[in-house]
Amino acid sequence: MATGGPPSSQGEAPKKVWTTLITNTKYLSGLLTLDYSLKKYGSKYPLVALYTDTFPPEGLQALKARNILVKEIPYLLPSVPKEYTNDPRFYDCWSKLTPFSLTEYDRVVQLDSDMMVMKNMDELMTLELDAPELNGEGNRVYAASVACACNPLKKPHYPTDWTPENCALTSQHKDPDSAQVNGPGSTTGIGLPNGGLVACNPSKGTYDKILETMKDGGLTSSYDFADQSLLGERFHGRWVSLPYVYNALKTLRWKGVHDAIWRDDEVKNMHYILSPKPWDEKYEDIQDETHKWWHDVNNERLKKEKENGIDDGF
Repeated sequence: MATGGPPSSQGEAPKKVWTTLITNTKYLSGLLTLDYSLKKYGSKYPLVALYTDTFPPEGLQALKARNILVKEIPYLLPSVPKEYTNDPRFYDCWSKLTPFSLTEYDRVVQLDSDMMVMKNMDELMTLELDAPELNGEGNRVYAASVACACNPLKKPHYPTDWTPENCALTSQHKDPDSAQVNGPGSTTGIGLPNGGLVACNPSKGTYDKILETMKDGGLTSSYDFADQSLLGERFHGRWVSLPYVYNALKTLRWKGVHDAIWRDDEVKNMHYILSPKPWDEKYEDIQDETHKWWHDVNNERLKKEKENGIDDGF
């Protein structure tokens, strides 16, 4: 279970929250812009930054200066170490399963800190999901968008079945109108969620199942994508598939990937997967147009923060 009691805040604790994991300051600009974008589009629900003991004091200070709720959590790892030499980011990803344990909340929607909200998506807080008492045995254990299995960068260490033919999103190309409002079936293609956005009703029973799975080295050693592999395998076909607009991976927009369904004006939540991150690039060097969108919002954030006396370099 997460430590440290309720998140640091004043007043009554919220019952529904967005959460995001932060382990170092490399992603802090992303997190601050994510929080700014949630507020910009009028979310009624606060963001809680879930931080591990690797997160430095100056990072915490930056969060508190902006009145972002914080909660310390343990760093989760499987019992048998899994090597992610090709993708070190996956070592941190196990901790993204913590929201399932946060039973002080009725609903948690976990967001990656390299996301940026482009429209209000508060409806995810009332989307029908299994009651906590079902302990992960129901058919709506959590909600997520499907993983894109196209491997557009042709990374050699990705599974061989990660091809456009096996990608669930490819099945939607003939009906792009539907793709804006419906996700493909959760067992379509490789049948995996993308862990960037996961909505759940926290439940001790469900979390116990997750921890039990993490103790099985035979299983975790086969999980190429850490948290999302576990969620896809352990609750196969028993989760709600959301349309891509809630977790719009920047690669989906690329020509020949899923530009057949992508619509700029429908996207609710951009996900800046892979490197470089927008904050690692100068505006004049940007190749991917969606990175310019991030810089525009980030500049707006920085301007407002300076007006409020916050100028700490984050």
